[in-house]
Amino acid sequence: MIRVLICDDHLIVRQGIKQILADASDIELAGEAADGPDALAWVRRAAADGTLPDVVLLDIAMPRRDGLDVLKALKSEFAKLAVLMLSTYPDRQYAVRSLKLGASGYLNKSADSEQMIEAIRKVAGGGLFITPAIAEQLATALGAGASRPAHEQLSHREYQVFRLLAAGRSVGEIAEQLVLSPNTVSTYRARILEKTGARNDVELALYAVRQELQSV
Repeated sequence: MIRVLICDDHLIVRQGIKQILADASDIELAGEAADGPDALAWVRRAAADGTLPDVVLLDIAMPRRDGLDVLKALKSEFAKLAVLMLSTYPDRQYAVRSLKLGASGYLNKSADSEQMIEAIRKVAGGGLFITPAIAEQLATALGAGASRPAHEQLSHREYQVFRLLAAGRSVGEIAEQLVLSPNTVSTYRARILEKTGARNDVELALYAVRQELQSV
């Protein structure tokens, strides 16, 4: 049996995924978590008990600590753990970033149940699940170098701060949300402005609109 941990803050989403898993004879629910810290705590407890799940289904937009942060922490502690990222965002925003951080696959929540089951089985077997469109994006990202859009050249943390700034959050609010000092956030902000060529937060927001990046 493939044991799956579902990490998503929406109860109705977790219930829907559980129903999909229940229809697969070789997959069973290992547990569920409703936010980032809860997901990390669940996996750490399971590791201590010797009952790590085979696959973690991890939503990107998680409260208290986002999915990419959780992914980074999980892969640093449990390198072989298969993590399949789930998202409602367009694939081009987070798919490549997820794979670079060690995800075993990336699946949009608009995917059908058969594709989700296929993805779970593939990553549980040690494979990488990506759609043809994501494969093309990954190849482009690996080969384009400096020709990539400015936001794609930001580090993971810089991208987090960028999206929050573009959504109108203040340095203090971002520091609280990401558990960073205001000085650290200000440093990231300065780097982001330099890399994107924006002069202020308004121009960052306009850049995000031009690139069709959804607000946080």
